[in-house]
Amino acid sequence: MLDYASLSALAAVVREGSFERAARAQHVTPSAISQRIKGLEERMGCALVVRGQPCQATETGRRLCRHLDRVRLLEHELQGEVPLLDPQGLTRVRLPVAVNADSLATWFAPVVGRFAADAPVLMDVVVDDEGHTAEWLRSGAVLAAVTATARPASGCNSRRLGALRYLAAASPAFVARYFAEGVNAASLRHAPSLVFNAKDALQDRWVRRLCQRHVELPRHTVPSSQAFVIAAMAGMGWGLHPLALIKDQLASGALVELVPRQPLNVPLYWQQARAGSALLEGLTRQVMEAAKAQLAHP
Repeated sequence: MLDYASLSALAAVVREGSFERAARAQHVTPSAISQRIKGLEERMGCALVVRGQPCQATETGRRLCRHLDRVRLLEHELQGEVPLLDPQGLTRVRLPVAVNADSLATWFAPVVGRFAADAPVLMDVVVDDEGHTAEWLRSGAVLAAVTATARPASGCNSRRLGALRYLAAASPAFVARYFAEGVNAASLRHAPSLVFNAKDALQDRWVRRLCQRHVELPRHTVPSSQAFVIAAMAGMGWGLHPLALIKDQLASGALVELVPRQPLNVPLYWQQARAGSALLEGLTRQVMEAAKAQLAHP
């Protein structure tokens, strides 16, 4: 049998990033955390944590963390059926999910907000590029994810959500300054673009489709969906924005499309672990309902 106190210590180290912060979260000493993980590693016969800044789980460590999350969900289901296991009814279960920043800023935050307001959960939301959120599932760090990957991760189900529609937009002054002769490879090579981070390839994808070839773009990095819009309005650069975030700015003329009727639709999928949990299924239902109402379905 696995020692669940040791598993909790392992999960705390991975979640908090250090033995010291894990000890504070578990209300024990760092030495106790270290001893629990050492004992678990001896039992498993392999390392479970790569010590560093931050500490990270090994492949086996990630599998154990995922197992613990699933066990906690199942324990919560049992508490609902056997109230004496939790007579005060105060226990909340951690529910880790991964989502891309633009979904979180547009349609996903209200979903988790409503769900967590009513369900006995503590949401642990991780933000990453939609092309990389599936890696969080594969690693066992989360139990569900909004991802651009249709193929389900091992032990997961995958459902199509719809598409997040993006428009290439900038301020009128920026367009007049850089695109007076039109939006083409030559003008795009000189006009500063906006990217969320090094993983953000949306601008490159849009340009490749428009110009039928790769164009090296000058880039500003702005790692915030809302700040992305503000930076574009200020004339810092052009970028791909979720339509839902810039409807008002387009209507007022604060932003204009670089090329009308040239949206970029990014298909999104909801992947969830097959944990057999009513809580996870409840979140999935709300996610699917919101996606049906708010995402594009080309």
